[in-house]
Amino acid sequence: MSPNQVTQIVPTLTPDVSGLGDYAFLLAQVLRSEFDLTTYFVLGNPEWRGDVDVDGFPVQKILQRSRAGLLAQLNSSPIVLQYEGYGYARRGYPAWLWQGLHHWQVKTASCWVTIFHEVYPYDHGPFWTSSFWLSPWQRHLAGQLVRGSHYALTSKESYRRLLLKLRRDRKTPITALPVCSNIGEPTGLRPLRDRARRLVVFGHPNSRRLVYQRDYAALVHACQAFGITELCDIGVPMGNPIPPIPNVKMLALGILAPAQISAIMQDAIAGFISFIPPDYLAKSGVFAAYCAHGLLPILAQRGNKPMDGLLIGKHYWVSNPGHSISLATGQCIADNAHAWYAGHRLYAHAQTIAHAIR
Repeated sequence: MSPNQVTQIVPTLTPDVSGLGDYAFLLAQVLRSEFDLTTYFVLGNPEWRGDVDVDGFPVQKILQRSRAGLLAQLNSSPIVLQYEGYGYARRGYPAWLWQGLHHWQVKTASCWVTIFHEVYPYDHGPFWTSSFWLSPWQRHLAGQLVRGSHYALTSKESYRRLLLKLRRDRKTPITALPVCSNIGEPTGLRPLRDRARRLVVFGHPNSRRLVYQRDYAALVHACQAFGITELCDIGVPMGNPIPPIPNVKMLALGILAPAQISAIMQDAIAGFISFIPPDYLAKSGVFAAYCAHGLLPILAQRGNKPMDGLLIGKHYWVSNPGHSISLATGQCIADNAHAWYAGHRLYAHAQTIAHAIR
């Protein structure tokens, strides 16, 4: 074991499609290039099928989801836990994860950092769902994890406040850093006036389906407002055709490599989001990608109040029929969104983790 090694525990990695896995891999690259920290990946999915070496990073999966299964793959190097309950257990309650980490910590006294991509489902479903009955257990587990950690990181200020309550009398430092782009952070971005009249719809098929069904009128209005001539739909195919928009070429591009997506976004003027309320933009990788590429983020719904430093009309535009906007105003919003993103780019995440470990 190298003295400059860090163990990242993550649900899965490539070839599985996983935003959390992509983030962990990008974080590992910057930790290595900028902070001389080499990552050893331990995967929490026994069914994972992939290479035991990913870009020079050794990878091992646990053979069973149990305390012993986790401990068998750990050494004494500092740990960064990428936590999202449903990534480690079908019902979102991976008690074995806490049991293994607690035993490891007592034995090694090494540093342990947890990145909470989720805390627990406090917006749980009705009483006949498992999330309703398991929510108290999931909350308890999140509390154990934050109290056991030397440092905790999460994506939203509201999540940070939840974790502050869960840590009780422990002094675990907790920082909120919005998520970063998984498809690159290009420099030398061109102004919107010099880009193609292209709009991007990117993300999970369910979220993109909302764009074309529930929020179709808002999408059409956005295209008309900016004279959009081409719409690029990017992601796993939805299984149904994209409805046409007058005078707009509709391109269903499917799954693309990050570099290809980045190139398309660098020559687009706007990106449309339907799936997430404005209150949750700080944890949206799609919103982060739009901001990082200098796009104008367009939403179909308003937020109730400012969250995580994001303001309607300053960092994103809400498309409502009858509400006009100029390209110059769109440029101002895109610039503000890009500046907001710069404060928590990938380097800032890696720097926070490296300093916590050392």
